[in-house]
Amino acid sequence: MIHLDTGFLMSALRRGSVEDRRLREWLTQGERIGIDVVSWIEFLCGPVDAESVELATRVVDEPVALLAGDAGLAAKLFNLAGRRRGSLNDCMIAAIALRVGASIATTDLADFRRFASAGLRVVTARAAGRSPD
Repeated sequence: MIHLDTGFLMSALRRGSVEDRRLREWLTQGERIGIDVVSWIEFLCGPVDAESVELATRVVDEPVALLAGDAGLAAKLFNLAGRRRGSLNDCMIAAIALRVGASIATTDLADFRRFASAGLRVVTARAAGRSPD
C-alpha cells in the first residue's frame, strides 16, 4: 500500500505531471493507494475545487484515522526529529503509515526521510521511486 501525502496528491491531480504518471503506473500495477486523515484534511483545506475532491475520492481509499497509539508514536518521532517547528503533521502522517504498513509518496523527501530509521518507506514520482534507506 502507498499513502499519498498532500503535496503528492495535489501534484498528481495535474494531468501530465510526473506525479500523475507515477500514480497511474501504480494503479495499473494494482497497487492500493490510500491517504491518512491528516493529509486528507490538508488537501481539503486547499485551495481545491469540487472536481478535484471528487477525482481524489476515486483514487484513494477512505482516509485512515489517527488512533491513540499513533499519537504516542507521532510524539516520539517529533522528539527524535528535533522538535522541528511545523513538522508535527508529518510526524502524524508517518505514524499512521507505519501502523498500517504503507509507504509514503511525497514530493518533498526531506519531510519524511528523517523517519527512515523508524522503518518508514518513502517513494517519489521519480524513476528510482525510493529514497535511500
